[in-house]
Amino acid sequence: MAKKRTIYLAAPLFNEMELSYNRALRDLLKPFFNIFLPQEDGLLLREIAANGTPKNIAERMVFDADIQAMRESDLILAVLHGAHIDEGVAFELGYCFAMGKRCIGLKGDVRQALPTGNNPMINQSCERIFEDQQALLTWLTLTFKERVMSK
Repeated sequence: MAKKRTIYLAAPLFNEMELSYNRALRDLLKPFFNIFLPQEDGLLLREIAANGTPKNIAERMVFDADIQAMRESDLILAVLHGAHIDEGVAFELGYCFAMGKRCIGLKGDVRQALPTGNNPMINQSCERIFEDQQALLTWLTLTFKERVMSK
């Protein structure tokens, strides 16, 4: 059996709607891929800080954990919803692109700050940007069909 590929799911995680969306997207992909979802598999700054850890140390812990997870992932999936892309997602996408990782995006949202669409740094970092989850899942399973066929 082929090893499941690991996807780092870079997404905003600052309110219940975002957290729920991320979990649902993870659940859609999980039968076919290992998913690293920072809100559940990583560290959260608000939780570490609530335990009394100094902010600078808590930030470093989150940063180091996410960097390690990105290094260990085969692919990054960046959720690009909204008129402005989340700055953490933009960093994660750029970091993974610089490491030579495959990078793809999901933007099922028509809001755009720029009249020309996403910032070129985002568009050029992504191999593909999908408008809906089904198109994303279809592409992923076809692209990594050796995993699906050996399931």
